[in-house]
Amino acid sequence: MLARQLLLGAGCSLRRFSSASRGAVVASTMQAIRAGEEDVRQRLAQINEEVQKLLALKEQLKQLTVDDDGSGETAAATPAPGKPAAASEPGNRNLSLKTPKGTRDYGPEAMALRQRVLDQVVRVFRRHGAETIDTPVFELKEVLTGKYGEDSKLIYDLKDQGGEILALRYDLTVPFARYVGMGNVFNIKRYHIAKVYRRDNPQITRGRYREFYQCDFDIAGTYDPMLPDAECVKVVCEILAEVGVGDFVVKLNHRKLLDGIFEACGVPADKFRTACSSVDKLDKTPWEEVRREMVEEKGLSEEAVGRIGQFVTLHGGTELIERLAADETLRGIKVAMEGLEDMRLLLQYCEIFQVADRVSFDLSLARGLDYYTGVIYEAVLLGGGGAGGGSSADEEITVGSVAGGGRYDNLVGMFNPKRKQVPCVGVSIGVERLFSILEARAGGKTRTNETEVYVASAHKGLHLKRLEILNKLWSAGLKAEHSYKLNPKLLAQLQHCEEYQIPYAVILGDGELSRGVVKLREIATRKEEEVALDTFIEELRRRLLSAA
Repeated sequence: MLARQLLLGAGCSLRRFSSASRGAVVASTMQAIRAGEEDVRQRLAQINEEVQKLLALKEQLKQLTVDDDGSGETAAATPAPGKPAAASEPGNRNLSLKTPKGTRDYGPEAMALRQRVLDQVVRVFRRHGAETIDTPVFELKEVLTGKYGEDSKLIYDLKDQGGEILALRYDLTVPFARYVGMGNVFNIKRYHIAKVYRRDNPQITRGRYREFYQCDFDIAGTYDPMLPDAECVKVVCEILAEVGVGDFVVKLNHRKLLDGIFEACGVPADKFRTACSSVDKLDKTPWEEVRREMVEEKGLSEEAVGRIGQFVTLHGGTELIERLAADETLRGIKVAMEGLEDMRLLLQYCEIFQVADRVSFDLSLARGLDYYTGVIYEAVLLGGGGAGGGSSADEEITVGSVAGGGRYDNLVGMFNPKRKQVPCVGVSIGVERLFSILEARAGGKTRTNETEVYVASAHKGLHLKRLEILNKLWSAGLKAEHSYKLNPKLLAQLQHCEEYQIPYAVILGDGELSRGVVKLREIATRKEEEVALDTFIEELRRRLLSAA
């Protein structure tokens, strides 16, 4: 702008001068322009320098915020001469630290509780003769797609890696079917405990996560009707009773019966699965909302939906089976009669297994996954009342599903090169829901270790003897620990035992060792007794066994 004004002024002046004078004027003007441009450049350089100083101060302030641990050390915030600011180094950023949505960290107390529950679940699985397997945490995406109905949108896709389109596993059932089909396994009773992933809306307080454990029990093979299915129901009842989460009921239904009901009500065959997914919402959604969805979103007729509503609100036991078997609209439908016959046999086996009072034949149960072909079941906790088979609607105030499963006879054939089918039935225990309930109920401090004995010293100079005794205990297979200080105070050692609920302490002292004995202290009662050094391990083992 300055140069332009000078040139314009020079142009006006040049018209008033002779050609001889014009050269001198132009030269003088250009010199002034160059001087002005140099001044502007200097000022810009000064401004840029000040800006860089301010930016450096800002980064130092951020570094102080990240690294300040209360010790007052700030050396990392000041870059060395010739070295760029610390903010340019990896890790020196002001991060907002949190776990990803739908996940959580588990501390020692939470993990102790979780491990106890998992141990109880595994004991039941092994009691029924199951062996365990493992599968990759991710699968080819095409293995998972098309198996979960409307829930397929919850599958976590992974970025293309090495030319393979992958996804995190949604459950343990489809990977198991792939394992059976791919390996030509024709019969197996297996359990599998592992994490699965769902891109769902998490509800942490209700044990609903995006990353969570599933505990699956499945029986694959061709067997007589309802024998494996009844054992799955028995396994669910044993686990829920052993874990001790409260009153529960196992709802039972049959996919063939549901298909027969849809056929009798006038639902087109190609809409059976989508109708199933709507009915499956009845445990959380009123019938009127489900009805609206089926009519307005799924395109079913008002008349057909009205007929469905007359069936899916029914629940009971053997008497309901007889009532449905006599229904004129169902008697002529083969799949419905097959489903009812299976249910009659299943309830008979449940009676023999002494779990009949824990089950309820419930036509609202649909299980929205596409791969189910026969019996389906779901265990729910009751908010009040008894578990008398669901005979009263007031009793079924549920506080959440904690297990579910069913028969899937056609899934393995999708993965077998010769399309050979292997019938399967299984159940998945919702352990995250169980963990949440037990965590909420937990009172007092949960023991987080399994240490059986603590080796303590009564005074200084005994740390080498402590290590010798500790090694003997470990070699004998006992769970033992000690202080990592050379000369710890005895009171601090005993307080550690009480805090971590260690049942026994072996106390070493010069006087006792000279007599060939040690003191064996029972932490809970604080009783002490001298025991011979060469027999104290046997005495300790005897006491631990008697207390178990």
